Amino acid sequence: MNLMLSAVADSTAVANVANEVTSSSMSLWELFQSGGWLMWVLLALGGVVVFIFIERFVAIRKASKFDMNFMNRIRDYISEGRVGAALDACRRTNTPIARMIEKGIERIGRPMGDVQNAIENAANLEVAKLEKGLPYLSMISGGAPMIGFLGTVIGMVQAFMAMEGAGGVVDMSVLAGGMYVAMLTTVAGLIVGIPAYFGYNYLVARIERLVFRMEANSIAFMDILNQPVSK
Repeated sequence: MNLMLSAVADSTAVANVANEVTSSSMSLWELFQSGGWLMWVLLALGGVVVFIFIERFVAIRKASKFDMNFMNRIRDYISEGRVGAALDACRRTNTPIARMIEKGIERIGRPMGDVQNAIENAANLEVAKLEKGLPYLSMISGGAPMIGFLGTVIGMVQAFMAMEGAGGVVDMSVLAGGMYVAMLTTVAGLIVGIPAYFGYNYLVARIERLVFRMEANSIAFMDILNQPVSK
């Protein structure tokens, strides 16, 4: 009988503790507010990261689409002396490679150095367009954790000021506000910074693959120009 009463008492105590934990748990919104004003800064930076990554991912994916027969058609047109048809083929293909080759075709008849320079200048412009926004992504990947660290310092200062205001008495309820700011901003800074870092490097890698393909096609185009034109 005593064992049964003891078991009931223990279960009641466990239930009371569970109820206290449940009642004291905080929602995500309450945790966000507990982090202080820096959480709003990190939230804004997180939105910028998502926007830049999605926008650049779509743009780079669209630019990476390439018809494998494109250069074969350009070769056929130029070997037949149909420069106008080659230009039309480039203008119908809305890709960085096609626009780069178009600039080279427009310089046909000039010295090969001029053709090469036109292709390189067009390629540089296309790469610059693809990299638009990436410096901000790189900046946020390094800046967001630093903002989180700033929140950590601010939170610790608040905790010590609260402890001083309480007469030097160490009470977790007194220190809780500053500790929330310290820990939550650190976590939020890493949550924003880590995806920004990996997203930046992923997009850079995709651009590098596209640049390599652009270089290969520019070499192929220069080889086409060095071939004799059929009569």
